[in-house]
Amino acid sequence: MNRCFLYFLLFLSPVFLQAQTVLKTSDFKHYIDGFNQNDKEYYHNFISNSDSWAFLSQNIPLLDCPDKDIERTYYFRWWTYRKHIKKTPEGYVITEFLPNVPWAGKYNTISCPAALHFYEGRWLRDDTYLNNYSVFWFRKGGDPRLYSFWAADAIYNQYLVSGNPATIKQLLPDLINNYSAWENDKQDANGLFWQIDDRDGMEVSVCGSGYRPTINSYMYGDAVAISRMAGQEGNYEIAEIYRKKAGEIKAKVEEQLWDDVAKFFKVKSRDANSGVCDALELQGYTPWYFNMPDKGYSSAWKYLIDTSYFKAPYGPTTVVRNHPGFKLSYRGHECQWNGPSWPYATSVTLTAMANLLNNYSQSVVVRSDYYELLKIYASSQQLKTDNGKLVPWIDENLNPLTGDWISRTRLSTWEKGTWANDKGGVERGKDYNHSTFCDLVISGLIGLRPSEGNRLIINPLLPEGKWDYFCLDKILYHGKEITILYDKYGTRYHKGKGFMVWINGKRVASAKTPGKMTISSIST
Repeated sequence: MNRCFLYFLLFLSPVFLQAQTVLKTSDFKHYIDGFNQNDKEYYHNFISNSDSWAFLSQNIPLLDCPDKDIERTYYFRWWTYRKHIKKTPEGYVITEFLPNVPWAGKYNTISCPAALHFYEGRWLRDDTYLNNYSVFWFRKGGDPRLYSFWAADAIYNQYLVSGNPATIKQLLPDLINNYSAWENDKQDANGLFWQIDDRDGMEVSVCGSGYRPTINSYMYGDAVAISRMAGQEGNYEIAEIYRKKAGEIKAKVEEQLWDDVAKFFKVKSRDANSGVCDALELQGYTPWYFNMPDKGYSSAWKYLIDTSYFKAPYGPTTVVRNHPGFKLSYRGHECQWNGPSWPYATSVTLTAMANLLNNYSQSVVVRSDYYELLKIYASSQQLKTDNGKLVPWIDENLNPLTGDWISRTRLSTWEKGTWANDKGGVERGKDYNHSTFCDLVISGLIGLRPSEGNRLIINPLLPEGKWDYFCLDKILYHGKEITILYDKYGTRYHKGKGFMVWINGKRVASAKTPGKMTISSIST
């Protein structure tokens, strides 16, 4: 069947027919046209550049806001994400790199960023792609433990958006078996999980391998997710077992990986006589990605907003700038986690920060800190071409002081016969799918907080008075059409003044200014 005809059928589906959108889809086509015009399409998977607008116009939530860096980057990241949707004989998968890389698994898949693929892609209207991807990892030849991968948490969080429990019901036994395999391979007698830094996707890190906040947070998140999935299925025995596992990991992390002097979660060597590493690494914020720490640990966030530590002009550094191990090296391995800013780490940290601002009582960071970091993240996703033109760009790792894409610069110097001479060559990391951005706007800045049951929770992290208007439209959530908008003067969208939430074209809540709203039932 012709793909364009499929899009036509999708447009005529009941969900689209009942939608009464505020924004006009065609008003944002210029972004996609511009991205296509500036692009050298070395590779393409299921959806080529020429088909990108037809796909995106029917699948993504629309964003309108006065900050054009954030707005442009939002559409750019959806444009790059669809490049990685790959159709295989066994269904759709999502890739990390567009060219084939030798360290990948079947169909060029890599488990390292896979959870972020779910967090980002869960906002696509058609959930076929992620449903296929979920099954691939456990029943179609995927290798979910090649790298660290919080699979159960990711699949569960996709369900929190779709509201369709079919995939988690189907894969719950596989997710339990996967968890057990991690326990057999990576959990020591002290109750902590260990990982090699490279297998965490964080090679050449300052603190190296051992009991890392990352892998232990991931296993906590998966245990919580499995517990909740089992509870939904009425298997309360499994739910309780995994609830206890999560509690035990939490206690061990707080007891053994927290440096009470520095007030930070750190790596600890597997050597029984060692203490925690002396370096503060950005991965120390990962526990909040899963809402794991108690409220007494929030003081760690002071380092994120301090230029003596993590804060830098083009994104947070992966180790604090005042540590002797901090490097911005253009020698040795091209992918180092000992100083450069990584979009992967930035997106994990921003998700964790959104959780902190939503779910904790603290005064260390505020909404303007989230906005500033998101703004820096958006602005850093660009490249000056050889002819001096500035274009949207996402790649592997950044020089946090200059904005240079380090791996790309390194690859351009490699000798004949290496990546520099392959198809695409220096552009190995072009359109790199190793982080989130759109999810940070939707669930963080605009504040649609996916939750269980029939509730709709909105809690924008936009600082008070920052924008006079914004609209997030065409959001498919639990099978309903959601629109979230703010119009200070009522002249932008002509729906009245103030902050409003609409479900299937019906206004269900309003306030004078953006703030937390909880709609107890989204049935209309």
